[in-house]
Amino acid sequence: MTDASASQPALGGSPAEVAAVLEANGYLADDGLATIIHLAIALGRPLLLEGEAGVGKTEVAKVLSAAGGGELIRLQCYEGIDASQALYEWDYTRQLLHLRTAEASGDAAGRADELEHELYSERFLVKRPLLRALDPVAGVPPVLLIDEVDRADDEFEAFLLEVLSDYSVTIPELGTYTASKPPIVIITSNRTRDVHDALKRRCLYHWVEHPDFERETRIIELKSTGASAELARQVAAAATSMRELGLYKPPGVAETIDWATALATLGAVEIDEQIVTATIGTVLKYREDQARVASHGIDQLVASLKRD
Repeated sequence: MTDASASQPALGGSPAEVAAVLEANGYLADDGLATIIHLAIALGRPLLLEGEAGVGKTEVAKVLSAAGGGELIRLQCYEGIDASQALYEWDYTRQLLHLRTAEASGDAAGRADELEHELYSERFLVKRPLLRALDPVAGVPPVLLIDEVDRADDEFEAFLLEVLSDYSVTIPELGTYTASKPPIVIITSNRTRDVHDALKRRCLYHWVEHPDFERETRIIELKSTGASAELARQVAAAATSMRELGLYKPPGVAETIDWATALATLGAVEIDEQIVTATIGTVLKYREDQARVASHGIDQLVASLKRD
């Protein structure tokens, strides 16, 4: 197995260098996240990121791909996903067309075994994300994002564990595919259910928290369109206050960025009660959460944002 760290010079040789490269690509990681990313790359281990929706788990894989230069390959998990949808399947339509063409031309006569071999060759193989991630690469290995693994079922988790144990899989008709350079694997979970211990043991693990106030302010300044430093500060403060109200879906970083961009688009230079009421749908996506904030008092929320 090739040492993944040797093929990722752009990501640096220390957690501090990883953090610096990620920041250069628009992602502000705290020390804990930068350290676990560095270790996952250096040790060639999958990284399981858990946390609430919207805290930036998926973005980690995107930024690692941009920073390191490897292709981003995304496997979106969902209820009922199986090995064929994640690994490979045969292009039955093209196989049938090939067979009918051979029969029509008379080329099929007396060569059934040879024709079957042709039908189950790489020519008709549809490579899904996991198999694409195991393809030999000449340069930088890809970044494999296995997104929202908690949406898949137990059997699929077991299948993933088997593939990730040695980055190898066997296709009966073609043989064994083994990655010449293992991909960087990022697995995300919103923890709608617990991921099994066997998969966790295979991975390094990090719980991604909502960023603290100062870091979220910097993120909003960096990622939103047109928001001033003061507006970014007020949006971050308002989001922090909302998260303390026991909402069904507290605002994530994605929502605070959207909110700041919406406010800037409307020409707001600071948050007031009227603008919060008008734009609350950009940051809170459940009616019950909006009602809870309103009952708590939008005027109190706005008052808490003002500098002493």
